Amino acid sequence: MHFTGVTSRGIICPIFRQGDNLVEEIVKSIVDASKNEGFEIKNKSVIGVTEAVVARTQGNYATCSQIAADIKAKFGGEDMGIVFPILSRNRFAILLRSIAMGCKKLYVQLSYPSDEVGNSFITLDAIDEKGVNPYSDSFTEEEFRKVFGFDTKHTFTGVDYIDYYKSLGDNIEIIFSNDPRYILNYTKNVLNCDIHSRFRTQRLLKAAGGERVFRMDEILTESVDGSGYNEKYGLLGSNKATEDKVKLFPRDCQTFVDALQAEMKKVTGKDVECMVYGDGGFKDPVGGIWELADPVVSPAFTPGLIGKPNELKMKYFADNDLSDLSGDELKKAMKELIKTKDGDLIGNMQSQGTTPRQLTDLLGSLCDLTSGSGDRGTPVILIEGYFDNYATE
Repeated sequence: MHFTGVTSRGIICPIFRQGDNLVEEIVKSIVDASKNEGFEIKNKSVIGVTEAVVARTQGNYATCSQIAADIKAKFGGEDMGIVFPILSRNRFAILLRSIAMGCKKLYVQLSYPSDEVGNSFITLDAIDEKGVNPYSDSFTEEEFRKVFGFDTKHTFTGVDYIDYYKSLGDNIEIIFSNDPRYILNYTKNVLNCDIHSRFRTQRLLKAAGGERVFRMDEILTESVDGSGYNEKYGLLGSNKATEDKVKLFPRDCQTFVDALQAEMKKVTGKDVECMVYGDGGFKDPVGGIWELADPVVSPAFTPGLIGKPNELKMKYFADNDLSDLSGDELKKAMKELIKTKDGDLIGNMQSQGTTPRQLTDLLGSLCDLTSGSGDRGTPVILIEGYFDNYATE
């Protein structure tokens, strides 16, 4: 008999360094935690490992000069523009400095009132008050300031990203538009820096006459002057390591999760699922910031995590179909319904409200919220009971 449902535990680990045997260290940390904290590692547990420690142990880093070298090789060292960068000191500032180093003049086109993930520098109310149409109106910085003024600080960080981004290179000019093609008035060489809409943006730019048009996931897809790289995501998913270096999204993640699963089986005898996770796919309702600045929630996972939940909304049975039952009869009837549910509930009203997202998106969000982004020291998350349900005995 079960008395608890899903549990998510942050596993305290040592500080991982380049070259460490991450698989062995993680297994040891989980086993030590289970012995000292008195919990059992079970079959179908899920182990989430933050992408940061995978990349760190791989030594997957790149300096500003290495990034600038790839930018120069792809754009010829001429004038160029970037469109739709996110507003982030951690995620983009060093990349912007590097890009500016690799060209003559750099035009930076910001979307407004916010970037792709919700970081804003003006409000929707301000747009309405000024009679601006964000779908068609574009601005130089001077025009933008004339309309909206100079109170353009980020609500949470207090940073004016317009001024800050200009300070990262003496060749930077800021413009504003939600139409990526506006940049072509300034240059035909464009790096589109958006994350989830990047393929559409590149298509629009090329169709409108862009000549050298690359996405961020096409920069540093191989080593440049000894740098790290990511053959699939390039600069996407990178973040600040030092003032002159970024940590890239990790490589070879599938090899890693498969090895971790095998080692857990060898050491504990348990069949677990493993995944690498980055940002969770959730949105802050107060600040309006969507946390997913990585290209995906999970770059790799073991086969048991493929798919979506196939769940019934229990309240509908309690309130409608089984409203005439109570106590043990109700419990028995609900368990039977869960055991005999269809294998695919898409379109079935009995599943309404369950929002069947990808398992790895749901689990990655749980991992991200559990580990936090600060000083908890828990880069590994152990989730138990995720695949249990009310009918599990």
